[in-house]
Amino acid sequence: MLNRTADSVARATPEPLARKVRGISDKGLAWLFISPTILLLLAINIFPLFWAIYLSFTNYRANRSNEVVKNLGFANYQRILGDQDVWIAMQTTAHFVFWTILLQTVIGFTLAWLIDRKFRGHAFWTTIILVPMMLSPAVVGNFWRFLYQPQTGLFNYIVAFFTGVPPSSFEMLGSVQLAPWAIVIVDTWMWTPYVMLICLAGLRSIPEYIYEAAEVDRASNWRQFWSITLPMALPFIMLAVLFRGIENFKMFDMVNLLTGGGPGSTTEVASITLKRQAFESWRTGYSSAFAIILFVAVFGLANIYVKALNKVKQR
Repeated sequence: MLNRTADSVARATPEPLARKVRGISDKGLAWLFISPTILLLLAINIFPLFWAIYLSFTNYRANRSNEVVKNLGFANYQRILGDQDVWIAMQTTAHFVFWTILLQTVIGFTLAWLIDRKFRGHAFWTTIILVPMMLSPAVVGNFWRFLYQPQTGLFNYIVAFFTGVPPSSFEMLGSVQLAPWAIVIVDTWMWTPYVMLICLAGLRSIPEYIYEAAEVDRASNWRQFWSITLPMALPFIMLAVLFRGIENFKMFDMVNLLTGGGPGSTTEVASITLKRQAFESWRTGYSSAFAIILFVAVFGLANIYVKALNKVKQR
């Protein structure tokens, strides 16, 4: 059936086109197949980037598209770098990035190490642990918003059970001190399984004969962990930190769903500030400059980190 279909297509192909196709090399044919995807990526990713760079040097406002667009040079960048609110938002972002990465790495690696022991039912518990990662951020945000309710939420009652504090005496999302930690808890709960998977892949890649040689040398379990397990899994741990660091630097949906940047501006991360400037104040040129600064910061830090990761892998 397939042969007949191929023959019919070949007969239906005009002779000039058939000669051109036969004359194309394998490399040219490969480029012919991937060119639509490349064009699509250019349209979706590259063009908006260059358009944002252009807008960052102007006074353009999306809600006043009929106004004359003026070239401001680096004025938008100077205003952003001198804006105290922007630096506060960057500090808030750094706080979230640091604590979420620290907790996710420690808990994720610990879970990966336990699951790698291959105890009875480890496959079942692996599936259960992965459930939060499979959920939509919108579902997770609304689910935890309900859990954090001071009157009906389960979280306050659990804390009250272990500490003796009345459940209605504190509000996770409404407190200036507790709101940042509320978001850290949710993000850690959702994305620790992702870190666990990467760390588990690293642990499973360590050859068994290395541990057997260590046992012959009478190395203790603690010594095997510090001399074999941790050094050989370190590139995978650093890779997980890289992925989560980039994602958490762009954290928006969870903060927007849980607190919206409040109370006040306590949880206003850089992406929330960017959204407010772009779609509430309609300072499109200013917000484009802010977006470019964030892009350069993430790209630069990621490049430095990747170089450090490559050095660790080459040891």
